[in-house]
Amino acid sequence: MTGPHLATVVLVVDDAPDTLRFLCDALAREGYTVLVARDGVEAQARMELATPDAVLLDAVMPGPNGFDVCRWIKQDPTRAHVPVLFMTGLAETHHIVEGFASGGVDYVVKPVRIAEVLARLATHVRNARVTRLAREATDIAGKGVVLLDGQGRIAWQSPVAQQALSGWDEATRGARLQAACDAGLSRMPMGDDQHELHLLVLGSAGLNETMLLVEKTRNGALAMAGTAAPRTNPGAQTRLTEAALTPRETEVLSWLAKGKTNRDIADILAMSPRTVNKHLEHVFEKLGVETRAAAAALASRVMSEE
Repeated sequence: MTGPHLATVVLVVDDAPDTLRFLCDALAREGYTVLVARDGVEAQARMELATPDAVLLDAVMPGPNGFDVCRWIKQDPTRAHVPVLFMTGLAETHHIVEGFASGGVDYVVKPVRIAEVLARLATHVRNARVTRLAREATDIAGKGVVLLDGQGRIAWQSPVAQQALSGWDEATRGARLQAACDAGLSRMPMGDDQHELHLLVLGSAGLNETMLLVEKTRNGALAMAGTAAPRTNPGAQTRLTEAALTPRETEVLSWLAKGKTNRDIADILAMSPRTVNKHLEHVFEKLGVETRAAAAALASRVMSEE
């Protein structure tokens, strides 16, 4: 058993008992914690209770097929970061294309070669974890960060940036920001005669990608970007007040800030883990964060000020 994977949970979804046994034994030897599901419905039920670090997913199963399950995983912000690796006998090009289009990060054709699967899995888990930690740090810092790709499209944006750009049509946001960068602009009107967008180019963030710091402010509220950095967002207490959480959402957030799991919160508040998850989805959306860590950090700061 190897140490690096001990805290990593992998959900294996396959309706073939031999494949399940073969994969589970190999993953266990590597030190992974393994969850098992035999069809799409069971896989969804498992993920309602616990979010794994990765999913090994068959494409052809009774009930919802693997492509449908992958789309279900990716449509929920609380689990969209989980890498999904397809393992299937479907080897036609259009099947492989559908696997990636549904949100998969890799596609392995059966019969699987276990050493190859383990190598791919370790790489995707590591990459997903690094990305998640970086985004959590951005959320906690309360910064409006945008990544533009080489074609002037938004590759990623933090919740704060998404909120700042909400006054613009989603299809044209990237092009507007790219045009501003090309023109060397540090501020742009938002079109409502009351607000403007401040821009600060942070430089290259990867192959043909540019990172921007953005903030929406009232006209004339800040100095030109480049002479002064955009100010940070309002204090934690202000953000919580403006979020207008319901009493139940506030209770859930309070216990989250105290380090409780969804199961713990469900037991304390006499509700199901699924209901806790739904409350947290609303809390994340209202606070403009993507992760449990960011929401907990925000609530903890308020609790420490009181």
